[in-house]
Formats: sequence, structure tokens, C-alpha cells
Amino acid sequence: MTARLADIAAQAGVSEATVSRVLNGKPGVSTATRESVLAALDVLGYERPVRLRQKSAGLVGLITPELENPIFPALAQIVGQALIRSGYTPVLATQTPGGSTEDELTEMLVERGVAGIVFVSGLHADTSADLGRYEQLRGKGVPFVLINGYAPALRAPFVSPDDRAAMRLAVTHLTALGHRRIGLALGPARFVPVQRKIEGFLRAMEERLQLTAAEAERLVEHSLFTVEGGAAAATALLARGCTAVVCASDLMALGAIRAARDAGLEVPEQVSVIGYDDSPLIAFTDPPLTTIRQPVTQMGQAAVRALLEEIGGTPTPHGEFVFHPELVVRGSTASAPRTDGPEGA
Repeated sequence: MTARLADIAAQAGVSEATVSRVLNGKPGVSTATRESVLAALDVLGYERPVRLRQKSAGLVGLITPELENPIFPALAQIVGQALIRSGYTPVLATQTPGGSTEDELTEMLVERGVAGIVFVSGLHADTSADLGRYEQLRGKGVPFVLINGYAPALRAPFVSPDDRAAMRLAVTHLTALGHRRIGLALGPARFVPVQRKIEGFLRAMEERLQLTAAEAERLVEHSLFTVEGGAAAATALLARGCTAVVCASDLMALGAIRAARDAGLEVPEQVSVIGYDDSPLIAFTDPPLTTIRQPVTQMGQAAVRALLEEIGGTPTPHGEFVFHPELVVRGSTASAPRTDGPEGA
């Protein structure tokens, strides 16, 4: 061990005592000196202790609301891969019903010394939440990036899909097929992405069908971002005479298809359904789902680039990076049935 310490000390240009402090993870050593000792280990062919390998790689936390919605595992995979390619170790922290909250997961990651955190569809997207938690995190010196849900008051990089443009794509597609009674099924109104989808929907309905905001708002139904939530919202919209339903998630769209069939209606012959996300395997549903594809790869990679720049001390401008979605037409949309009602609500 003495010879080994001497070799490392000579290579790093420091004392054996300093090498010992670094290898044992003791304080009192500058970052530059610590890096010199670790580099000497690499040059001499010694394996770094596990504890030091983890620290040198850098842990980055990724907090998601849940994994039942396939879009979140897809985002986690892209973010994780990008972090690994950059030499960091991703730590996935997922909220579950009755489990740890976002604040508890954040505290756990901070205690483990993460270099930064990526929040996906977190409390930052909830207009009723206290954003002070993020300023407190910044005060602890932990950089972060937020995906989905822009809050102008927060000084941080945001990455979002263009929800308003997504609704324009959906409404334009359906009106081109002859639909006039188009419903929108989405989650609770307090979430930023929900509010933006409504704005885009109302504008598109005005432009394409000359409906007033009040008329179009009667075709909006709030529920939960689940299969059951989609079914409940679609049931209400079908009762209002809608021949097409745009959903705020693919899971909701699957629920909408179920609701249509429960009502004795064929999809897409009598009811067209559009999802949102283009989740993995969604192309293999019955019928294959027409959906709005979130640019998950580009968004995840952009979030990691922004975070690494924050970690490196050369932060990107704090604001929102918006990515344009894509309409993927499959088998769940078709021409409006001839029984389609008149314009209006």
C-alpha cells in the first residue's frame, strides 16, 4: 500500500497523505487536487474505489410523476442514455400513489449529492403549486431542468412540446375529414399543458369552423390522464353529439375508443379518436391510433444538454425551448359519418 501511495503521489505531484485523504473520501482537499489524484489512478491502471467512481461520474436525478403512462418511461430512457453518454449516472425517482412526493424524492437526491435534477411534468406544471421549492433547490446549488409546463417566474431552462400547435394539427386533420362536432378530452385545468391545449383547440375551432370560444368550450371535457378518465370524458362528449374526440394522452384515447364501443359506435366509421404522445406500441392498438407525436428524443437530449451546461457553470438562457409535434395518421380517424350534426354547440 505504501508503494502504491508513493506511486500515485508521485504521478499526481502531491503528498502520500493527500492521496490517502482522497482515497478515503475525507474533506480538506481541493477539487483540482482530487481530480489530479483520480487521474493518476487512471494513468497508473489502478481501479478507482466504487465510491469515487460514482462521485467522479456524477449522479443526475430524474423525477417523473409515474411510469404507467408510456411516455414517461420513453422520456426516462432518452434522458438516461444521454446522461450516460456524457459520463453521468442517471438516478430514476418515480412518484407512486401513496408513495414519496416530489419534494421527498428531491430531498433524497440532494442528500445523495446529485450534480443536477431533471423534472418531468412535475409540480412546476401545476399552476396551483408553490414554486418556492425550486428556488430553494437553486439556493442549495443544485441545477435543474424542467420538462413540460412552463413557469415564467422560475429561473431555469424549460423544455416543452408546442401544445397549441398540436391541437391545430388535430383539428385541421379532423375538419379536413368533414368533422364539425369535435370534442377535447383532457386532464385537470390547473396544469399548464392542459391550459395550452385548450388555447390551441379554441383558436383552431374558431379558424376552421368559425365557432366562438364559448361554443367551443362546451366541447371541452376535463377528466384524468388515464384510460378510465378518457372513457369518462369521451362518454360526456359523445352525449353532446361529437363525432370526433381529441385526447390529451394516448391512454385517454384508448379509454375514448372503449367508451365509443360501449355506446355501440364503431371507430373510426362513426367516431374518430386522436391521442397525444405516440407512446411505444400505440401503433399496434385496435385500430392503430392516430396521435400527436411528442418529439421525445429531441426534448430529452435538449434537457440533458441544458442541464450539463448548468452543471458546468455556463448556463443556457433561462426560458423555454419549444419543440414542434407531429401528427401521425393511422387507423382511428376517418371521414365524418353522414349523420354529423350542424355547426355550433
